[in-house]
Amino acid sequence: MLIKTLINERLFVSVGSSREENLRYSLKQLTVFDAVADSGSVSAAADKLALTQSATSMSLAQLEKMLGRPLFERQGKQMALTHWGMWLRPKAKRLLQDAQQIEMGFYEQHLLSGEISLGASQTPAEHLVPDLISIIDNDFPEMRIDLGVKSTQSVINGVLDYKYDLGVIEGRCDDNRLHQEVWCQDHLTVVASAHHPFAKREKVSLAQLEQAKWVLREHGSGTRKVFDSSIHHLIADLDVWREYEHVPVLRSLVANGQYLTCLPYLDVERFIEAGLLVALNVPELEMDRTLSFIWRADMAENPLAECIKREGKRMMKSKPSIL
Repeated sequence: MLIKTLINERLFVSVGSSREENLRYSLKQLTVFDAVADSGSVSAAADKLALTQSATSMSLAQLEKMLGRPLFERQGKQMALTHWGMWLRPKAKRLLQDAQQIEMGFYEQHLLSGEISLGASQTPAEHLVPDLISIIDNDFPEMRIDLGVKSTQSVINGVLDYKYDLGVIEGRCDDNRLHQEVWCQDHLTVVASAHHPFAKREKVSLAQLEQAKWVLREHGSGTRKVFDSSIHHLIADLDVWREYEHVPVLRSLVANGQYLTCLPYLDVERFIEAGLLVALNVPELEMDRTLSFIWRADMAENPLAECIKREGKRMMKSKPSIL
């Protein structure tokens, strides 16, 4: 494992020539700093790195002494980054990432090795990411993807907080701390049960949508963000009865009741084909969106992330349109 390798390394990095003797720190110290920043706890960082708590505290203290600045301050039971700690964190990340690239190298023709954390929102995580991971597992057997499935906003927050090296989200992200690259196109659709009064209508008006009962994804999800943006200024007051994080719950409530919902077509396609749900024609609603990769703008180029993006786009070229 990279972490175990780094904490045993005696490679030193120097910053500045005039204070070289005082500003020499090891990759082990940077790894400890990064782990404490991630977990907010010395004991949790020690567990992650398979070190004793005293060794972890000592490495952190040595780094702070060399830099001449406090990197953390206690806030209750948590260790919070100081101004200097926040300044150092992206730079330490970049150095550790460079060390990872040196260690893992390349095998034969672009065969990569190493571990990368990927955060994905529900729709791509269910319908696209499994195939992508399968392709990478077959073609790059030394590469491991640690997958987390969250809402779009939680994935964005996870990338910003260094929990994920790469994210896959629904819709746009306007945070200038992140880079975004479109993976593929998607769209949302309003659905009802086959026995709903609207199911037989050739088209449904906005006024009729306003009179209906709704169950929707929670605020913070990419699906909800696109839907709310689409109805903004069109429907004054929507009657939302329930909000759920899990798509299967929404599908079941709609299929067995008198509710409407709005979900990605990927999430309802099979149920529409089986006759359990009906896609309603609402001409006024435009709900096209993108599924995109995101990563921190201040992070160095990561060959594992580049591999995932490249293989993801190659995968979509071999698929029919998901719209």
